[in-house]
Amino acid sequence: MNWTEMNHYWTGEAPWVHHWMEGVQHPAFLLPPSGTSYVALLDGAEMGDEQRLFEQISVRLRFPVYFGWNWNALSDCLRDMRWAPADHYLLVIERSALMLQECSEDREILLRILNTAGRHWGHSMDQPGKSFNSLLL
Repeated sequence: MNWTEMNHYWTGEAPWVHHWMEGVQHPAFLLPPSGTSYVALLDGAEMGDEQRLFEQISVRLRFPVYFGWNWNALSDCLRDMRWAPADHYLLVIERSALMLQECSEDREILLRILNTAGRHWGHSMDQPGKSFNSLLL
């Protein structure tokens, strides 16, 4: 993996969900190119089911009290983020293999939502230069 590939998660371009490969140096040292950043670190082992996943994301991203604790509400909040304004958002999920491990359907829903959020931020005509990416470790 070269520098361009490693730094790609700060852009608004696809792909928006990244899988970090074993043996590659931990990405914590990589900083965004410029602007404000919001990085949320989550633990996939603490996200074993839908409820625990919503709890982790809600706490780490400081969701507003009106968060609806369902997939549609998660999608809406990830495409809004007014309560945490930034130029770049990065959701880092350590031990991601353990996340929603027993429910592959929910895992696919989550990955679709993360991808949709990335596409929304990367292609927003109202907010050019913004990005939302997810890094699964």
